[in-house]
Amino acid sequence: MTTDLRPVIFMLISTFSLSLNSLLAKFLSDSLSIEMLSFLRFLFPAVLLLWLMALTKWAVPDRKMWQALGLRAFCIAASQLCFLFAINRLSLVETVVLFSTGPLFIPLLEKLLFKTQIQSATLINLAITFTGVLLMAGNTSGVELKPELLVGLGAGVFNAGSQISLYRVSKGSLSPIALNAWGFLLAAVITLPLVLFQTNKSTLQQTASDIADIQTLLSMLILLAVCIVNTQIFRVKAYQLANSSSQLAPLIFTNLIFSSVWQIMFFNQPLEWNKVTGISLIIIATLLNTFLPLIVRKIKVRLIEN
Repeated sequence: MTTDLRPVIFMLISTFSLSLNSLLAKFLSDSLSIEMLSFLRFLFPAVLLLWLMALTKWAVPDRKMWQALGLRAFCIAASQLCFLFAINRLSLVETVVLFSTGPLFIPLLEKLLFKTQIQSATLINLAITFTGVLLMAGNTSGVELKPELLVGLGAGVFNAGSQISLYRVSKGSLSPIALNAWGFLLAAVITLPLVLFQTNKSTLQQTASDIADIQTLLSMLILLAVCIVNTQIFRVKAYQLANSSSQLAPLIFTNLIFSSVWQIMFFNQPLEWNKVTGISLIIIATLLNTFLPLIVRKIKVRLIEN
């Protein structure tokens, strides 16, 4: 029996691009406001994808697809705003771990949106996750639940909404390029009012003065756009070839492995024992959330067969 490895390969390319995306965002967050960086993170990929779609096959979503894309755009916009807020205050690995808790919140969102049943194991895994967050918030003087930790966890919640909507829209007739082109354009429109509200001429002048080389800024934004496009295109391709979204969920954590390498290479941000323990608990909870149901299902099948 031939095993199709393309979903796995596409997902690994996606997570590698996502880790580069996080690395570039960490660098850019020191020079651009959260609102401006969020807007540019959506605008640049949208322009690139619209150009590619114009060269290949132009497609416009129907009314029903616009609604699904609008939900996805809101989720990715909210997730990225939370992510950028956290990454400007936490280490790269801490932020990526909190962002990667998305699969844990998928059952909760499915309960709210589709009235599905929540398994008791999911609640246990969420309790382990929050224990990990509390450990990450600890220090010599006790536990201090900092806002950036909760906001980073919020990035995971909206990431879950993004994954649910992505899996559903990927089963439609639009190509991955069209799906993400319109999705990013909608996300840019959603974040634009924040930019107009927060940004003024003095802010723009200060931003320009903080960047030693404007060409470097543009190069990093273009590279960021390419990484974002790669992340989304290859993820859509992986979901289109996969049997279910849970089949690829474990591979999302390869993003953490890549991000750990970047932190060692580019940042001098050592992690204390409590943060390492908290991160480990969050990873264990998410892995249990993915693999435990599969193990239980296999055991039940074997018992029935025997």
